[in-house]
Amino acid sequence: MSDTLLLVTAVVAAVVGAAAAGWFLRGHVYGLALRRKQRFFGLPDNSECLLVVSRETGADGAVSRNDVFALLELAALIKACHANAQVMSGDAPQQGFGERTEICLGNPLGNRRMAAHLHSLMPGVSFDTDTAAGPDRGSLTVGTERHRLVNGSVEHVLLARLTAGQGGRPVFLACGQRSITHQAAARHLAKHHVKLARRYGSGGNFVLLFRVVNSQAYGPDVVEVIGDVTKEATTPRTGLTTSKGA
Repeated sequence: MSDTLLLVTAVVAAVVGAAAAGWFLRGHVYGLALRRKQRFFGLPDNSECLLVVSRETGADGAVSRNDVFALLELAALIKACHANAQVMSGDAPQQGFGERTEICLGNPLGNRRMAAHLHSLMPGVSFDTDTAAGPDRGSLTVGTERHRLVNGSVEHVLLARLTAGQGGRPVFLACGQRSITHQAAARHLAKHHVKLARRYGSGGNFVLLFRVVNSQAYGPDVVEVIGDVTKEATTPRTGLTTSKGA
């Protein structure tokens, strides 16, 4: 065999070996990332995730446009975990939690399931349900601080990951003052779940408070992180103050 042929053979073998090693490495990295994502969401292969959504106020069984968009983003996330999604109305499920992952969108005004979760998991959170006009109408209270609603300008939403009940599967809550805030929270979860897992761990609990800024112009895309309010949200409330940012 000539030196040229030997050289060509060696080069081909090196290229094939490098390609095989690269393919294996990419597969290994993808597998690690998938398992981390599955642990964070509590969604192993072929598991089921319950998506609970509010009914729109004044509509017979309808779901708001923004909540539909949020469901689409979450459904893609669930599919990426090789799991299956089941969508239910917040008035429908009469069952415990912890046996399977649940993602619940809404607030206690239109989602009885969310009202139950707030009572059980976040006793430090409440919504003003008074229908009379006033500065506190629709306000969100976390701990001792009240966050007022200014439609289309300043709106707030809580994004939470909490574990309780039998089975240890997490409950994710996107609890906001308007449906567009639920879409903002769902989008943040989809985009930043890796960072959240690094910060809180694959089994860590958290409650984050966001401000959605000028949604009438920017939709759900401009979001400010107010802070981690896990302690305030999970501890029963005492006195109240009003947020200056609202």
